[in-house]
Amino acid sequence: MVRKTRINLFTISVLLICIGIVMIYSSSSIYAWEKYGDSFYFLKRHLFFLLAGLLLTFLVMLVDYHLFRKHARLLLWIAFALLVLVLIPGIGREVSGARRWFRFKFISFQPAEFANLALIIYISDFICRKGDKIKLLLKGFIPPVCVLGAIALLILLQPDLGTVIALGSVILIMLFVAGSRGSYILSLLLCSLPALYLLVFKVPYRRSRILAFLNPWLDPKGTGFQIIQSQIAIGSGGLFGRGLGHSQQKLFYLPAAHTDFIFSIIGEELGLAGTLGIVALFMIFIQQGLKIIKNAQDKFGYFLALGLVLMISLKAIVNIGVSCGVFPTKGLPLPFISYGGSSLIFDMVSLGILINIARTGEYP
Repeated sequence: MVRKTRINLFTISVLLICIGIVMIYSSSSIYAWEKYGDSFYFLKRHLFFLLAGLLLTFLVMLVDYHLFRKHARLLLWIAFALLVLVLIPGIGREVSGARRWFRFKFISFQPAEFANLALIIYISDFICRKGDKIKLLLKGFIPPVCVLGAIALLILLQPDLGTVIALGSVILIMLFVAGSRGSYILSLLLCSLPALYLLVFKVPYRRSRILAFLNPWLDPKGTGFQIIQSQIAIGSGGLFGRGLGHSQQKLFYLPAAHTDFIFSIIGEELGLAGTLGIVALFMIFIQQGLKIIKNAQDKFGYFLALGLVLMISLKAIVNIGVSCGVFPTKGLPLPFISYGGSSLIFDMVSLGILINIARTGEYP
């Protein structure tokens, strides 16, 4: 049964990755030719990151996942250091006012993706070490929240509010499942509302995103343009789409067509059938992930699997919701499908860890 779960999870992930390869070329080839004179520019880079992800995936599948617990604090300190370094001018690369990347020739690395994984590993280890003390406020709840707050602050300075909300949601759910009182979590959320209000409504570009989400037609050529074009792409696809490669919105109408809004291009080219197929694949992925969580042989494996499944699932839900206009615009990629080096690599590493955890849960 557990072996079947591993095979199913791997198969679903491979299908999503293959769909991503096809759709990245379809959605980016014209833009790549216009900007770089090479229609394969983004596809070649994506394949390079895919190869790197495959190597790391097989590596984490081969080692004992308990090794991550042994080095949980070291990984967290490395994440802290990288998040600090990326903010330093001349070291971190600034794009469109955001300093989120390290740039090494043609390779970009986003340390926030590594920080997500490092924090999930650390919190899983913390929950195991504390045992029943996790239910206490001072010894079980405040310490991990302080660590989360420090990581969140560094990511906010990039700035990247979407990643902070996603990561915070995952960690709080992990703590709740571990036994932290709901009253502690509710109190923290209530105390965070004023800060969230300031971060959203006192920052012009975020406020404009919220207003565009509420009514994109108030500024159809400005802040509402991306949402409107995304909905046009999905709506014009009909039941079976315009046909693979025949999207109109990728012709410089829909920004970030191969990254944050690749789901919209899937909807336009493959129609409702294609989008429902993607949703179904992610639902099966979540289902198989829940089986791995249930069959984990120890507490660390249980919470590590929980955190990884939550992170991948949440990113998928938010990305699809943003493309459909259900959520405000956030820069979260569609796991395994969107173009994006760091996100693809760490999604694949997460997959490798999940398969590793599932393998230890096998029985004759």
